[in-house]
Parts: sequence; structure tokens; C-alpha cells
Amino acid sequence: MNLKVQPKLIIHGGAGSSLQGKGGVDKVRSSLYKVIEEVYSLLMSGGSASEAVVKGCQMLEDDSCFNAGTGSVLQSDGQVRMSAALMDGTKQSFSGVINITRIKNPIDLAQALQSSPDRVLSDYGAAEFARELQIPSYNPLTDLRLEEWLQERQDDFKKSMAGVVAEKELVSNSNAGRGTIGVVALDSQGNLSVGTSTGGKGFERIGRVSDSAMPAGNYANNYAAVSCTGIGEDIIDECLAPRIVVRVGDGMTLQDAMQRSFTESQENKRDLGAIAIDAKGMIAWGKTSEVLLAAYHDGKNIGDTLEASEEMQVGSC
Repeated sequence: MNLKVQPKLIIHGGAGSSLQGKGGVDKVRSSLYKVIEEVYSLLMSGGSASEAVVKGCQMLEDDSCFNAGTGSVLQSDGQVRMSAALMDGTKQSFSGVINITRIKNPIDLAQALQSSPDRVLSDYGAAEFARELQIPSYNPLTDLRLEEWLQERQDDFKKSMAGVVAEKELVSNSNAGRGTIGVVALDSQGNLSVGTSTGGKGFERIGRVSDSAMPAGNYANNYAAVSCTGIGEDIIDECLAPRIVVRVGDGMTLQDAMQRSFTESQENKRDLGAIAIDAKGMIAWGKTSEVLLAAYHDGKNIGDTLEASEEMQVGSC
């Protein structure tokens, strides 16, 4: 196959507190690398950026290690409600679902809505759309997430136990609100796409809307594509994803756009992270949180950000 552009790929599984224990790092790395290998193979075989993004999000949603799809956290009433969004950079088309229940892959609904005149649906409307598509009912609840919720309820919701990753040795002392998965891809035709999915921040007020279902946390055009993770309200306040993308469109390099945006976020005491690719194939990531669970394929090698410094950091390749 003749490649017009060398495909590039970066994914994330959330941002948050330090991973404690080498076993935890190895577990997350194994999960992320499996997705990178399969999705990059799809890109190399001619798959489109959007196809790659949807496939990557499906795999991450199916991995109970992460707070999206299977393994999503429970809200204050003990229910799982998930949100996801997809944006095709070539068409600059955003679609998404908000607070959907009893479905395996929320990203599938976001993909189906790309061709709909109504491209963002919430709770009842999203559920009805899933029924129209004859998507089977599915319970994404895991024993660990139920255990967390029961413990939190016993403690009158005074603690935050929903970790970035659903591993018992990693959950304690980590904060809720940062569990998200995301995929950014550049395909062989030079097209960009991004998808983001989450189970929410855990124990939140019913009806709360995640940044993952907004352009604030998931945005792409012909210049760049960005998926965010971290404290959703912080990402919304910074309008982080489009801020980075617009700066690239205005002539800044992706590295400089990320650096400026994360410096501003740090000055505003935000807790967040983001992954990005631009039309030239530059891969970048940034964080103000202690850890960003991200991995990438730069066209030659697979790498990750799991053991990066705990200080604010912006990287690229």
C-alpha cells in the first residue's frame, strides 16, 4: 500500500493521581499497548481516522481497567450513566451521547449520530436511538465499581474512591472525576479524527454533563485533533480542546499551542490532561495532573507517558 501520509496514533485512559506500584504501571501499559497495536494495524491497512478512533474507543470501553463503558463508575443514585463524543476533523462534524445507560459501547452511538441531523442526544433520546438501532441492552457494572459505591454510601459520600483505573491497588487515595478514555488518529490520507468516552466523575449529581460529550473536551478540524481528560469542570472552564486546535489553526505549532494552553491551565489551578495530533503528524500530550495514562505510535515505535514527571509537562514526538 502506498501511504500518502504516515499514520499516527495516540490514546489515553485518564489522568489523575500517581500510579502506586510497578504492577499497576505494567497493567495499564499492557492494556494501552494492546489497543495501540491493533488500531495502528487498522490505520496501516488503509482504515480511516474515524474508523480507527471508534475501534480504539471500543477496545478501551471494553477494558474494565478504565472508567468508560464496562467498568464505568456509579453516580450518586447507584446508576451507571456514560457519555461519549466523536469528531471528524475533515468534515468538522461533532456528535455525541450524554448520560446513556445499559449499552456496551457509547462511542457506537456517537458514530451513528455522525449522519443524523440531530447529532447530540441525552439520556432518554439517546436510549430511544439505541433501541431504534437495535443495539442490545448491556450492563456495564463491575463488582469493583459496585464495591466502591457501597463503601462510599456507607461513608456518606465523604470520600472520593473512583480511581483513574479500576485496579484495587490503585484506587485508594485517588480522586474521582478524572476517568476518561480517548483516541486521536491521523490516517494515511491525512485525515484527523478524535473520540472521547467516560463513565463520569463518580457519585455526581444526577444530570451532570461531562466535558467528554462537549467540544470543550473533544475537538478536531483539518489542523489538529485533541482529546481531554481530568476534572471535567476544569476542562470546560478552560475550553481546552478547541483552544489548542484554534491556536494551531492560527499558526502556532502544536507543541507551542499545548505549552501555552497548559501554562494557562496551571496558572488557573486546573487539574487536567490532553492528547493531540496535528495535520503534519506531530503527536503531543500535556498534563497538569500527576499522571497522564497515554500511549502512542509515532510511525516507528510505541511509547507512553506513564512514568513522566509529576510536575506540569508537555511532550511531543
